[in-house]
Amino acid sequence: MDVSFELALLVVGALLLAAAALSGWLRGTVLSISVLSVAAGIALAELDVVAVDPAEKSVVYVVELALVLTLFADGLVVEDELLRERWGPAALALVVAMPLTLALVALAAKALFPVLSWQEALLLGAVLSPTDPVVTSAVVTEERIPAIVRHTLNLESGLNDGLALPFVLFFLALATGAESAATEAVKLSGEAVAGGAVGIALAVGAAWLLTRLPRGVEHKYLGIYALAIAFLAFGIAEVTGWANGLIAVFVTGIALAVARHSMPDEVLEFNETLSALFQVITFTMFGALIVATGWSGSTPQLALFIALVLLVARPVAVLLALLPVREPIANKLFIAWFGPKGVASMLFALLVLSSTDANRTLVFDIASFTIITSIVAHGLTDTLGANALVRWLDRNGEAVA
Repeated sequence: MDVSFELALLVVGALLLAAAALSGWLRGTVLSISVLSVAAGIALAELDVVAVDPAEKSVVYVVELALVLTLFADGLVVEDELLRERWGPAALALVVAMPLTLALVALAAKALFPVLSWQEALLLGAVLSPTDPVVTSAVVTEERIPAIVRHTLNLESGLNDGLALPFVLFFLALATGAESAATEAVKLSGEAVAGGAVGIALAVGAAWLLTRLPRGVEHKYLGIYALAIAFLAFGIAEVTGWANGLIAVFVTGIALAVARHSMPDEVLEFNETLSALFQVITFTMFGALIVATGWSGSTPQLALFIALVLLVARPVAVLLALLPVREPIANKLFIAWFGPKGVASMLFALLVLSSTDANRTLVFDIASFTIITSIVAHGLTDTLGANALVRWLDRNGEAVA
């Protein structure tokens, strides 16, 4: 990022102050912090206040850290009872809807951008297959929304970030001419399973240790204690090279919450605050990144592709996957729409850009504009969608809890 340390602190301070000051006013409106962050990034870049270079390692590190914090915070709020009894919809969203979304996005990419090979089209589908409902925070925190809907979106988004990574790496290996694609597929599958094992082991060990420390942990350090376990999980998984760090972090959050039965408010508030901080920075940075990369191709083609991704691929895939689930159609439609592309897709797009693939810039540009449009579209509709769902459930006598 081409900006001095002093200016960086000035810009970040102004952004965080604006986000915090406006958070109360924005709640319940059609605007959101994520939308304003993206707009701020675009404005700062257009005014030449900041310039973001997507090739810089620091950009990747910021996005990756934001994703780690988000996954851990999401894992901590997964409800134990719903995890045991209502895992079906989330499982169908992961096993059926995500691969189907990937395939539909790839078909749209190949049809609209013939210069892409099938491997690159599938790579773009993998980049844009994960979801990030934290972009539409009212969806996953609003208690008026049925618990099963919030649970499904939260669990799906946390796991599909990690599960999408093997697909991204696999199709990236194919696109760059790797000779051992089958071996790579087996390796990546093993890493996903190992990541879950790392998360569970560390969380159980941390919960056990917490009850046996001579004088316990001071309240102000409880959040740090929990976050340290998340960092350890990601670090062990990635440094050893035999586990998926993203899955490890999310599973650590879930397992820690389950092992503790109820998480102290200090832990939840600390991690949610830290996650929100980095989300503001990440969305702002990505807004500036859009200005830096620009778009030199056909705008109508890009607009049609984005419309197909947001309005067809995800909704159709989710509705088909949830056919066996006995839930009101309004709940299914809500889950189908609120699957915005967010931090995970940003990270995967940057990984593609840093590869040796011949069309890496085109893949990155298409993905970037799709992500930004998704953030804005879903950010503007989160409150409207939540209100509409609650009204529908009230009119039809459906339970909200």
